[in-house]
Amino acid sequence: MSQSVSKSCERCQTLPEKLELEGHGRLFLWMPLGHSYGKLVRLLGDAGREHQAIPESQCVAVRLQASQLSALVADVMGALTGEESRSTRALFLQGDGEPGLGDFPRVGPLPQLFTMTRAGWLVDMLAEKRVTSHYQPIVYAKDTRQVYAYEALLRGLEPDGSLVFPGKMLTLARDADLLFQLDLAARLSAVREASRLGLQVPLFINFTPTAIYDPAFCLRSTVAAISEHGIPPANVVFEIIESDHAPNANHLKSLIAYYRQAGFRVALDDLGAGYSSLNLIHQLRPDIMKLDMELVRGIHQDPYKASITEKLLELAQKLGILTVAEGIETPEELRWVREHGVDFVQGYLIAKPASPPVSSTPHYY
Repeated sequence: MSQSVSKSCERCQTLPEKLELEGHGRLFLWMPLGHSYGKLVRLLGDAGREHQAIPESQCVAVRLQASQLSALVADVMGALTGEESRSTRALFLQGDGEPGLGDFPRVGPLPQLFTMTRAGWLVDMLAEKRVTSHYQPIVYAKDTRQVYAYEALLRGLEPDGSLVFPGKMLTLARDADLLFQLDLAARLSAVREASRLGLQVPLFINFTPTAIYDPAFCLRSTVAAISEHGIPPANVVFEIIESDHAPNANHLKSLIAYYRQAGFRVALDDLGAGYSSLNLIHQLRPDIMKLDMELVRGIHQDPYKASITEKLLELAQKLGILTVAEGIETPEELRWVREHGVDFVQGYLIAKPASPPVSSTPHYY
């Protein structure tokens, strides 16, 4: 499906200004309560910090060396409760200026500012497009020598070429409000690298529903990349990560409707890992269900896991939903899923072709 890209999604494609921790500046803190304001003023006074207190707005401005910012924010957060820290609004300005109207969009929660003092490497990685993808094969359960599809796994690249695994990137991205940008970079990398490697089988791409405002706007770059690289829409499967799904069911439905209208398929990832699996099945009606690796682990010797999985498989077969068992580690697990009608498997035990770059690590992203 051809999609015009006349306008980019600023939220996804614009990186925040990197905190340059050089010289001096002013940290502005707007406190949620008078009690919190009083605690902060006492903390700064006891520490001998140069500051200006503005009681009528419960604001405190602290003058400091930029290199001291992270330590000061940590001290302030240590003196406040967790809820007080999350409700405190913060802004750091280089130099001695006062905040202007153009600065207020940068005002955010205090913990987010603390994270941004440590997030420079991720901002650089995204700005320099040092994001790539490795691929894990999804193979036929009855014949694991036959590859059905590849799942794209996000990897970052250090300047020296060494890999950064996704857990570190995703945790920091969530805390620093960079998840929109990282999720887009992961989707585009999955498409770009699959095209470069000449993959001709279905491509599974994870996406984070909470990193998308409006599917017709935020996903147009991804759809355009798929079209530009000549990948048939039917060969693209977007995976919803259940543990990170948007709380608004209508938002999820709009995402799924957009993907399906474009000719893509949809998979529900990590089925059995959360508490809302059955609700998601009937709300989203996925084409493919992926059984969580913890549900599959040792299933041949655990009657509880086996009974639950048998019911899920029975449901999938009645509804015409394909199934993938994740994290197969032993011949016994493989034998069990084969005997119970699982369509495809994915995991450590599976033979891995030499190309494309593949991974056996349990980072299904």
